[in-house]
Amino acid sequence: MKMKKPKNGRLSGIGGAALVGLLALGTATLAQADDLLKARVGVLRLSSSAPVFIAQDKGYFRDAGLDVELKFFEAAQPIAVATTSGDIDFGVTAFTAGLYNLAGKGTLKVIGGMSREKAGYPLIGYFASNNAYAAGLKTPKDLAGKRIAVTQVGSSFHYSIGLLADKYGFKLADVKVLPLQSLSNVAAALKGETVDAALLPASAARKLMDDGGTKLLGWVGDETPWQLGAVFASPKTLAKKPEVEKLLAALERADREYHDVILAAVAAGRAPINDKTRPLLEIIAKYTNLPLEQVVGNCAYIDPDGKLDVKNVANQIEWLQAQGFVDKGVTVDAILAKDFVQPD
Repeated sequence: MKMKKPKNGRLSGIGGAALVGLLALGTATLAQADDLLKARVGVLRLSSSAPVFIAQDKGYFRDAGLDVELKFFEAAQPIAVATTSGDIDFGVTAFTAGLYNLAGKGTLKVIGGMSREKAGYPLIGYFASNNAYAAGLKTPKDLAGKRIAVTQVGSSFHYSIGLLADKYGFKLADVKVLPLQSLSNVAAALKGETVDAALLPASAARKLMDDGGTKLLGWVGDETPWQLGAVFASPKTLAKKPEVEKLLAALERADREYHDVILAAVAAGRAPINDKTRPLLEIIAKYTNLPLEQVVGNCAYIDPDGKLDVKNVANQIEWLQAQGFVDKGVTVDAILAKDFVQPD
């Protein structure tokens, strides 16, 4: 229907009323957007951050009152540094020695749990180069004395090697740990046969495996389960308590959905693709830049309530301190924002 424009210049009829309604709706939408609190969240493109991707893609952050911008990194430690410097408001990644040292100085605090290494849920694997495998490197316990690539000294990968050494009775000092700074560098070293082995997330190693460029020795979760990841923030962000509560509420909503839909369906380390799981698996694939068929075998375990295994975190700190990676004065109580953490 065409709108009539009378001599006084005003719109009349149904068309004019509709236009006024549309303008009002647009104004209300803009006002709602202005009311959202802006938050920058640092993550890696890994399934260990699956609830972050779900909360972003399905609008859970927005429903909670947040306008979230995701910032992607190549390794865990830079996320902790960026949180401390104020480049991001929240970090979601693995625990590292560097994170603990920063938290010990009071420059960031842990506010919630995220991924865990757990039997039956493949996440980080031990991988051998083809030459090393042919020479006898067949199982995780054979890593004693080998050259092993990781992202950084004191990283979650480094800690996982230490746990393995403790389990099988060899010395960490007998392993030559090579910090290569990024997952892509580690994968390249493994493929190029410049190292004997490496620790990599399944997502980062999948193409290598499919192309015959590496051999899988086993999964960290099956050998040495532990609390891998967390959500953390700087004191400046923590001072904005409503913002923190909104973020955690959105994440907990996504944690529960991810657990009940994806993790509950995992069998033999893989999630099925069906009408129920596909929408969430497609979201994870979108943010990790992986084919759906690869995502299903790399579904990290995450507590459905976002709880943190505080006892295990304390053990991590003590182990890293014994290796000289974490300052002696750091304690688990000092790094937790107890107003927000749900202990397990």
